[in-house]
Amino acid sequence: MYFTGIIIAICTFLTIGIWHPVVIKTEYHWGTKPWVIYLAIGLACIIGALFIENTIISSVVGVFGASALWGIGELFAQRRRVLRGWFPMNPKRKHDYEDAADTGR
Repeated sequence: MYFTGIIIAICTFLTIGIWHPVVIKTEYHWGTKPWVIYLAIGLACIIGALFIENTIISSVVGVFGASALWGIGELFAQRRRVLRGWFPMNPKRKHDYEDAADTGR
């Protein structure tokens, strides 16, 4: 039996599961400013995956990078969800409300 596909599927599931709360916590503590860090992580992982010979490790690193890039969009979507009141706003952080018009408020 070959377990490569199952291992990659489980790692993909766990990677997406990890990024979900990371995006929420990032927006809560720092807003959308760290999107550049997500971009750097994503690009580094995707480029790195091109040079990894092991199929499982290359796949996991590539999925992690793709999830980081997807997280950029989710970071801005999370901001809109916070502005709509769907998630709590960090009272200790200064918020800019420049794009509050995008939320329908």
